[in-house]
Order: sequence, then structure tokens, then C-alpha cells
Amino acid sequence: MRKYVAEMIGTFALVFAGTGAIVINDVSHGAITQVGIAVTFGLVVMAMIYAVGDVSGAHLNPSVTIGFWLSRRFPGRRVIPYIVSQLIGAFAASGVLRLMFADHPTLGATIPNGSPMRSFFLEAILTALLMFVILSVSSGPKEKGLMAGIAIGGVIAFEAMFAGPICGASMNPARSIAPAIVSGHVEHLWIYVLAPIVGAASCAPWHKWMTGEDDGHRSVVATDGIS
Repeated sequence: MRKYVAEMIGTFALVFAGTGAIVINDVSHGAITQVGIAVTFGLVVMAMIYAVGDVSGAHLNPSVTIGFWLSRRFPGRRVIPYIVSQLIGAFAASGVLRLMFADHPTLGATIPNGSPMRSFFLEAILTALLMFVILSVSSGPKEKGLMAGIAIGGVIAFEAMFAGPICGASMNPARSIAPAIVSGHVEHLWIYVLAPIVGAASCAPWHKWMTGEDDGHRSVVATDGIS
């Protein structure tokens, strides 16, 4: 249960700070800026990795949980509870933001700028790159250690910095589902649910090939810290 509560708290912090930065940037007429929003997302993820990484692994993202599972680093029986915990945290954050900023139209929901398919491919590629870094710096199913938070937070920040103005750079179904449903902007939600999962799922085989991991090694790694 501690793992699920940690995922819920970590995802709450991610959505509250990240989408909150978007909302506050809008109501303050650009005081935070796109760069500030990107840095906020990166910093909150980095902070949560250090805060709850030793408890739950700090996935904070259904596509990351699925990516760990497909990489055989995470048990299938925990995939659904982790995703449910992440969604609860995300909806709680969007609910709080709705109470605080009742007149904001989107609550930081991710909406494509231009072609939906362009945003779909951007989201899939961004998530694949993020998952590759996560698998490379994590220990078994956990994002933890001195460099994990810096590396993963840095990837999220730079991807949000350059791709955010086009696709929103969500890379996280929970981060997109909650504000979209709470604000009622669900017309493009399929992009931000499907594309990150496709990106994370596609990463597992080429990460294995790139790093030379064999099945025996991965089976050993998969037992680390998940009992």
C-alpha cells in the first residue's frame, strides 16, 4: 500500500505543479513563460524521484509503468494498481486546481497546436526517448539514485521546452487525462493516452538491443526491490 500511496502523492505533485504552472502563466499574462513551465515539470519530477523513488520507484506515469513491465522489470500484478494510484493523484490535483481557478478553461490540458497526427508522432517519440533514459539510469523497476532524478528531470524539461508549444509534451497519460476530463476538453485526449503508451512500449526492445541486456540478466534485475 505504501507504494501506491507514494505513486498517488508523486503524481499529484507532478500534475499540481506542472499544470498549475500553465494555469498561473495564463492568469498572470505570461509571467512564468514556456521555459518556466518546462523547467517546472522537470524540477517536480526530479524532486519526486528523490522523495518517493525508494518507496515506489517514482513512475508517476502509466506509460512508464507499462514500459517497465514490458521490459520485464516490473510485475504484471502491480501494473493496474500503479496506474489507478497515478490517476487518483492526477485527478486530485486537477480537482484542487479547478477549485482554485474555477474560471480557467483548460486547467493545463494538453491540446495539439496544428495537426493532431504531428502531435501524436511527437508524443510517441518524446516518450520513447524518455523511457530509454529511464531504463538506462534506473535500478530494476525503480527510478532512484544520485543521477536518476537529474537525468530524467532534465529530459522532461528539455523535451517540454522545445516540443511543448506544438504538442504539449505530456508524455504521460495521467497528466493529460485528469485536466482534460475535469475541464471538459477531451476531443484530443486519444493522442495523449495512446501515443505515450506506443512510445514507451516501442522502447523496450531497442533498449535491450542497444545495451546488450540478455533475458537472464533482466530476470535478475526484475526481482530487485519489488517483493
